[in-house]
Amino acid sequence: MATTQKARTNSGISAYTGTFGRAEVLHLLRRAHFGPKLADVDYFETKTMTQAVDEILNIDYTAPSPPINDYNDSTADPVIAAGQTWVGNYNGLLNGVRRRSFKRWWTGEIINQDRTIREKMVLFWANHFSTEMQVYAWANFAHTNNALIRANCLKNFKDLVKAVSLDPAMLVYLNGERNTKAAPDENYSRELMELFTLGKGPNSQYTEDDVIAGAKVLTGWRVNKSNGSVYFDANRHDTTNKTFSTFFNSTTIIGKSGASGAEEVNDFINMIFMKDEVSKYLVRKLYRWFIYYDIDSATETNVIEPLAAIFRSNNYEIKPVLDALFKSEHFYDVANRGALIKSPVEFSSGLCRLFDVDFPDSSSYVNQYACWNLIYYAGAIQQQDVGDPPSVAGWPAYYQIPLFHEIWINSDTLPNRNKITDVMVSTGYTIGGFSLRIDPLKFAKQFDNATVRIPANFIDALTGFLHTLEVSQAQKDYMKSVLLSGQVQDSYWTDAWDDYYGDQSNTTYQTIVGLRLISLIKYLMNLSEFQLS
Repeated sequence: MATTQKARTNSGISAYTGTFGRAEVLHLLRRAHFGPKLADVDYFETKTMTQAVDEILNIDYTAPSPPINDYNDSTADPVIAAGQTWVGNYNGLLNGVRRRSFKRWWTGEIINQDRTIREKMVLFWANHFSTEMQVYAWANFAHTNNALIRANCLKNFKDLVKAVSLDPAMLVYLNGERNTKAAPDENYSRELMELFTLGKGPNSQYTEDDVIAGAKVLTGWRVNKSNGSVYFDANRHDTTNKTFSTFFNSTTIIGKSGASGAEEVNDFINMIFMKDEVSKYLVRKLYRWFIYYDIDSATETNVIEPLAAIFRSNNYEIKPVLDALFKSEHFYDVANRGALIKSPVEFSSGLCRLFDVDFPDSSSYVNQYACWNLIYYAGAIQQQDVGDPPSVAGWPAYYQIPLFHEIWINSDTLPNRNKITDVMVSTGYTIGGFSLRIDPLKFAKQFDNATVRIPANFIDALTGFLHTLEVSQAQKDYMKSVLLSGQVQDSYWTDAWDDYYGDQSNTTYQTIVGLRLISLIKYLMNLSEFQLS
């Protein structure tokens, strides 16, 4: 549903034909990744816009290595050896440490994402089909849920809805396993329509009786908590006919008995997907995730409706929608650049990607997971706890009118953002003898040497990469004074850099250049422009 009437821009989904240079590559990667790596920017700058988008949307669906027992030092596991995966082992007494292991692992997947949009889509679906680990409790269910959305993140939305409806985490979280003919539970039926498919806008006119009828359709599903399997219990299923409102054309789902009762869930979802509002609702969710939080009437007409038509004409395949969006004039419109506040996950994990921060490798998995945990925790204290969104509606930044993404910045979260950037670029965090920190020398050397040694050019390169919006000349002048430690002549930096670059093992040169870079990078990250994507 559009939230304003004043048009920000009248651009639509016609193919973008403008320049596809560094600024456009950065914009694409900021939205498709959790923070662009400089190497990725350089890589995609050699591509055309079409080639870049095609590669970003070409997901490798090979499942990553699963989370492992990184917790043995604190909680002995009687079955799973340290360093081995606990996935598939259902020891309820270890759910707490395994849930924490899962969150660390997921953070590691985000930090180490490939050049596709996969990780951004995994978190999108985790927000859309929101479940809370602290409610359903079972760590294996968390991994099963993540694996499900990971394996389908750019495939068919209708198929994904069906699969999520019978996912063990969802069945426990929204009481689907407790839904019986004797006591129909309306929880999942309601959220299936209100949050997952139709929304609650003026054109989603399903009724309370539809929710009740849907609950009866969904009766009978169970979860075996000893192995995570989902099964249908015909004895718990309501076999009566279920008739829906005129919004669904007074459709009647014929009650089925025995094993055939399991088929009714398909009938229910097929009926929902007959409504065009499903396509519009999901496209609006994608738009707020990738473009901008506010959908005005012009955007509804020029972007949402045509993308929804593409969605329907492709039988609810997700990839064609994002292909059209990321290749559109609207996506590259200057009004949509730097228009989103970074989410906490994007800010914290993206920080590590922007500066190509080194982490322990798998041979030191305890330290590796501990470092991932620090980055996970940084996002959590900024109010985005992966695996535990605050409610079935997901994180309020994606739906709460009128603030939307402005919710991410407040008197509690902003100091936490500034703290992690300040510490990461200065002392870093020492974990098991490993120093997790931004290496300013390593970072600077990623840029062309001829650029780095000239203060003004170096600052242009830094702001272009780290900031989404152009900063004022006055700010750049101040940045230059920081780099020059208050001196006036450019040679004060150029000579120091040349000395270091010519003899990189010299600790004195390292210290002189490193301290100046730390001061400059810290200042860049504390500016409001660094908060934007």
